[in-house]
Amino acid sequence: MRTRRPCAALTLLLACTPSDGGDTDATTATTATNATPGTDSSDPTSTTDPTSTGDEPPTGTTAGDPASTTDATATTDAPPTSTTDATTGDNLHGLVLEDTFEDGIANGWVRVERWFDPDPFFIQEDRFDLDQRAHQTGQRLEFFGNDPVPHSGRFLLYYAPGWNNGTKATVLLAHGANDQADRAWANPGESGDFGCGQSSCPDIGLMQELAAAGHRVFAVSHAHSQGDNVFWALQIAWAIDIIRERTGADKVDVIGWSKGVMSTRMYASGLTGGKLEYRDDIGKLILIGGPNLGFDYIFRYGTAHNAGVYADFGGKIHAPGPHDELLIFGLWEDRSEYGIFKSAAGDNYRGQLQMLAAWDDVYPLTGTANNGITTWPVGDSESTYYGEGQYKGVYGRGKGIDYAIEQGSVIADMVDAGIPASVSTYLLCGDIDLNDNTVLIPGIPNEIAGPSDGVVFVDSCAAPDGIGTLTDTAVLPDINHLKLGWHPTAAAQISTWLAQ
Repeated sequence: MRTRRPCAALTLLLACTPSDGGDTDATTATTATNATPGTDSSDPTSTTDPTSTGDEPPTGTTAGDPASTTDATATTDAPPTSTTDATTGDNLHGLVLEDTFEDGIANGWVRVERWFDPDPFFIQEDRFDLDQRAHQTGQRLEFFGNDPVPHSGRFLLYYAPGWNNGTKATVLLAHGANDQADRAWANPGESGDFGCGQSSCPDIGLMQELAAAGHRVFAVSHAHSQGDNVFWALQIAWAIDIIRERTGADKVDVIGWSKGVMSTRMYASGLTGGKLEYRDDIGKLILIGGPNLGFDYIFRYGTAHNAGVYADFGGKIHAPGPHDELLIFGLWEDRSEYGIFKSAAGDNYRGQLQMLAAWDDVYPLTGTANNGITTWPVGDSESTYYGEGQYKGVYGRGKGIDYAIEQGSVIADMVDAGIPASVSTYLLCGDIDLNDNTVLIPGIPNEIAGPSDGVVFVDSCAAPDGIGTLTDTAVLPDINHLKLGWHPTAAAQISTWLAQ
């Protein structure tokens, strides 16, 4: 059965940065407080071969203007220094604090902790074994104990300046797909030019903006940047527990961006694989560029984005493709490992499967694509979207979106579960001029079939379906999907909501 819009509107989401760097009844996860990391099915070494994957310039009024804060510097040359602090507690559900870093941290953070949940519910998720695009890089590699493919039971908790003495809201930031806390919230330019949705990127972000304003700011970073949203949802819950224990806050305001909308919303809806009910610990829930009714972007543009994904064409983006076979030099080659479908080659993209919904009955296929530079005809548009049935792929073969939806979409379940009325929910969306290439996301096929931020349909992002208390919605003109988390206009709107 296709995942369709529960009410009057459908939606979409992908949310990966175009870089090569880059959700029953149970009150707690029942794990032993003395469980040893790396045992049984939670063994982080159990995998066999885990290798895989312009607006205004960033000066003056960009989010987190350097002039607005003194201690949130963007970079540092000194390496991070760790201290061991095996803090555990019954109130933290048997979580193990494996390591703490407090010195030499880049991008303005003042503390980073690595936590491990030894519950066998968390598994070592599949990764690419052909290249390293799923690997942890930069300072995250050290934070994860120099393990490039850490076990999915592990996550990082980042602390911003003022986390222990801020006088305003306590805030948790949750990043999206093919991303991490550093690039998403503290250094939008970490992935290089174009990684922030425009040709030149700032080196400070929303974290510095909020911390300088007096908020107590934290961020989570996950082991698998395309991981299971159920795992991410549980780690959002555990991060909230840690933050409340550290600060004494009664509730935490949570901001999710893109795929991070799924994890934060799924926890608030109690959609956590039967492990945990929502505990009434979120004050405000701000959902940025969210797939609130699902997305079909991966299938909509045929072979147009294959060059960004499949290594045969020079692809480096850690994102799923819609094909499991490609025509290479006249021969059909198996490339199912790069595809979104579950197969014998692995289950690399369960987090993306969970976000799917078909939108073709609202916005028909365009037959063209636009990467912010030019528009061109799309190959295999119908066969990619509907599968190898009535239509036959000339350059790529796949099973179609309906097959993928049946494999794992949770959009309908998430909407049906709903966000409790006790949570004040806010929706922040972008609506770009699809005829103006200067505001499109450069380098990837943009979502041009209907009003969108270049990735997510506005109808999806702004959908009220399943939201108990929708306090406000803001649709920002000409701010694309990758700018929504750092652009000054977006940051100002978020700050306004946090102050209410």
